[in-house]
Formats: sequence, structure tokens, C-alpha cells
Amino acid sequence: MTGGEEQGRRLFGVSLTGRPRWQQFLICSSGFFFGYLVNGICEEYVYNRLQFSYGWYFTFVQGFVYLGLIRLQGFTVKQMVNPWRTYVRLSAVLMGSHGLTKGSLAFLNYPAQIMFKSTKVLPVMIMGAFIPGLRRKYPLHDYVSAVMLVVGLILFTLADAQSSPNFSMFGVAMVSGALVMDAFLGNLQEAIFKMNPDTTQMEMLFCSTLVGLPFLVVPMVLTGELMTAWSACSQHMYVYAVLVFEAMATFVGQVSVLSLIALFGAATTAMVTTARKAVTLLLSYLIFTKPLTEQHVTGLLLISMGIMLKLLPENKENGPRRHARMVQHCDDKHREISREVEEEKSPLV
Repeated sequence: MTGGEEQGRRLFGVSLTGRPRWQQFLICSSGFFFGYLVNGICEEYVYNRLQFSYGWYFTFVQGFVYLGLIRLQGFTVKQMVNPWRTYVRLSAVLMGSHGLTKGSLAFLNYPAQIMFKSTKVLPVMIMGAFIPGLRRKYPLHDYVSAVMLVVGLILFTLADAQSSPNFSMFGVAMVSGALVMDAFLGNLQEAIFKMNPDTTQMEMLFCSTLVGLPFLVVPMVLTGELMTAWSACSQHMYVYAVLVFEAMATFVGQVSVLSLIALFGAATTAMVTTARKAVTLLLSYLIFTKPLTEQHVTGLLLISMGIMLKLLPENKENGPRRHARMVQHCDDKHREISREVEEEKSPLV
């Protein structure tokens, strides 16, 4: 194993190399859940409670926090193993996804946005069949589980549209665009890790953030959000403290997500992020005391069933393999017995 591979299998000083797969999965998932649960609470507080809906500007601030944290981790440009052009498309998609996701909260309530993003696994699976370097194929039951997620989303969204005034089709269009970008993003990140195993999480996050920051300037200037957000946040400086705290938590989640993609692939990571969204959604209703109807519960149940259907076959995969090994063993034993019988018969002939 090269030094790059060893470094790529570390998460905040915790070595993942040589650990069982379930421990790798648990460590990465725990970091992801922690980071994005904190992120979800902060986002809802800023957007819904403070009514500050500046998605592009907040993503811009978050990017600088990322760069500072990555520098504290000791990463330098000299450690790069991929050319800069590799991160141009990745950065454009990443920043577009972040901006559209955050901006959609001005037109959708947070739970509705969460449920739309929960369907990411389906476009991730579909797009994975066309990304060069992957060309993945998934069994039918994986698509069935994804469809169950979508049906659960529809039920929840219809209930949420009736119980919340903050719901518009423009927000739906924005979060749908972010969904497509997320699908492309996860598969492209997996392809980079697969084609160059020496790529580290810090390199990917640093380069994609640094290259992507200029992409955010254009929409901020065209929409006038740059000056509006600067003026509003200057009058409420504590918003920056919330944004920095959110960015630090999200940084932990982002590095953990990249570790999951490198180790387990984009589709499995999408299922983990979907599970996190369901937990965040429940916390949103519990913490901010929102009405939860029977239709909400039905949608959540379908989403949970879809997640379970996706995860259960992974545990069953070893069954056919064990059966195949047993059949092979029986065949070998049968041939061995046949040879012994023939050897016993030979002297008599």
C-alpha cells in the first residue's frame, strides 16, 4: 500500500486501514451524522427563525471556513496528486448544488427540502451507469428501494404543502436542480478516487472549494445578494458566528462523506445521507414543535422501508456466495471420491 492510500484511509487522525468494513462504515457514518445534524439545526435556525435566505452568500462564507480548517489539517498544494482541471467541473457542480440547496430554503420549508434531497439515491444510481470509470449496474431491488423513497417523498411533500405556507414551485425547481447536481457530484468523486487511489479527502475538498469559490461571485452579483446579505449580516454579527459553527460541523460531515465515497461508493453513501435526512427531519419536528400528520408518518415509513430494502441485500450477498462455495466443495469432493474409486478399480482390470 502506498503512502497516498494510507493517508487516504485516515479520518481526522483515526486510521481506517486494516479495520473491518463495519468499523470503517461506523466511523465514517458517525462523523457524517454528527456534522450534518448540527448543520441541519443551524440552517433551520438561520433561514426559518431569523429569515435570512442568502444561500449563495452563506455558501461563499462557508468556503473560506473550509479553506482555513483544511490548512490547519496541514494540507498544502504540494501534496496534490491530480491536476487542477480535474476539479473544475467538480467545483462548478459542488458550488451550484450548495447554492441551490441553501437558496431553495427561501421558498420551501426545511422538511420539504430534506425530503426532496432524500431521493438523491435514484439519480445517483442512474447516472452511475454513464460516468466514465464507473459504468455501474444495480440489481432490480435497488431501484425498487429508490422508488419507495420517491413515493414516500411525494406523500410527505403533499402533506407538508398543506400544513406549511412556505412552499412554492420555484423552490421545488431549485432543489430539483440541486438534486441532479448532487447525483453527478457523488459519482464524479467516486470516479476520481477509483482512477487515482492516492487522492485524499483533504485534497478533493480543498481543490474543489478553492476552484469553486469564484463560481459563486457571479450569481451573488447578478441577483444583488452580495450587497444585501453583507448589509443584513453586518447588522446582526452573531449570524457569522452561527455560520462559522455550522461550517465547522459541516466540514466534519464533508470529510466523512468523502471517506464513505472512497471506501463504499456513491450509491451506498447516498443511502447513508438519506438516512441522515430522515433523522434530521424528525429532529426538526421535535425541536421546533411542528404538527406531524398521519400522511407525514406514512411517507416516513415508506422512506424507512426503502432504506431497509437497500441495505438488507448487502447482508444477503454472502448467502449465494457461501452456497456457491459449498457446491464447489461438494463437486471437488465428488471428483476426489471418483478418483479414489477408479484407483481402487484399476488393479483389478
